[in-house]
Parts: sequence; C-alpha cells; structure tokens
Amino acid sequence: MSAPTPADPASMPATGLKDQLQADLTTAMRARDELHLTTLRSLLTAVRTAESAGKSARELTEDEVLGVLRSEAKKRRDSATAYDDAGRADRADRERAEADVVETYLPAQLDDDALAALVAEEVAAAQAQGRTGMAAMGAVMGAVRPRVGQLADGGRVAAEVRRQLGAAR
Repeated sequence: MSAPTPADPASMPATGLKDQLQADLTTAMRARDELHLTTLRSLLTAVRTAESAGKSARELTEDEVLGVLRSEAKKRRDSATAYDDAGRADRADRERAEADVVETYLPAQLDDDALAALVAEEVAAAQAQGRTGMAAMGAVMGAVRPRVGQLADGGRVAAEVRRQLGAAR
C-alpha cells in the first residue's frame, strides 16, 4: 500500500483539513506506515491542543489549522538543524522526513523569483514615498506580508526585504 496523499488544502471546507488528517491517519494505520502514522498523530494532537487552548474549547478555522501545521513543520525543520549540529544525522533525517509529511498538507510556497518580484514592487513604492534603506523595513514588511499571506515564511520574506533594502542604498 502507498502512503496517503492529501487533497489540496485550499479546496477544503472549514473542517476539511482536520478531517483529511484523520482520514489519512486511518489509511496510514491500515498501511502500517509508521512515519505517516506518528507524524499524523502528532499533528492531530497539536490541532486538538490548539482547539482547547484559551478559556473555552472551540473548533479551529481552516487558516488556524494551517497555522498549527506551519508551526509543526517549522519545529521539525529547527529540530533537524539542532540534531545535525549535535551530530545525530539519524534523528535529523527523521525530523526532515516528518517535516516533508507535514508540508504535503500546506499550500505551495511562493518561489524565490515571485517573492523577489513582490518585494521589489513594495521597495519601489517605499522609495517613491521617500523611505530608503533599512529605515523602510517596517513599511515594506507591512505592505508585503498581506500580499504574500501564508504563501511564504515570514523569515524568508524578511530576508528578501533586507537583501533588497541593503542593495537599494
């Protein structure tokens, strides 16, 4: 049996992604796919924890579930780096494999060229308003973040803005 393949998260209804995770968990159990099984269990636990956080339990929206999944993918990437630094290649590989599973449920990220083009437009707009250099960082980030939304990691966006503002001196 093959590993479960998720549907496009953008086309799912409000509880669709959570239901998809649950369905894929069942498929992974039947397939005895240990990597997907443990990863999906931890994802569902993280979603349930987020649902019960705060003063009262509530159902998460699709965007909030995606936020939890993004956070889980980032944790795994950071863990892989830490394991690499500690000389634990086996654990680092496992964390990367889990991050790959999580990322199958996330929408596709903007490629570097598209991100650079968006940032370039906003840097030009900031320069037209007289904001130049690193002093324009906040204004450019404030304009870029709503445009890219969840399609690019904030760290990637900030790095690209810094790069272009540094080059625009």
